[in-house]
Amino acid sequence: MSNPVQPLARWRKSTYSGGTGGQCVEVASFAPLAGVRDSKNPGGPKLFVAADTWRAFTAQVKSGAHNLP
Repeated sequence: MSNPVQPLARWRKSTYSGGTGGQCVEVASFAPLAGVRDSKNPGGPKLFVAADTWRAFTAQVKSGAHNLP
């Protein structure tokens, strides 16, 4: 089943992602949700989370809270 909203989504990739086709995720707004997908497989599965949850997660990532030892 196709999603008529998805083609209207503006997916974006981090500016930290290189153009070499590496392991990147893309994110798009589906207010009140945020959609996350694999940039190498845009037609594949997507993860949807509450936008405020996504903002909290990205703030934690930026603060280094999820850095591996």
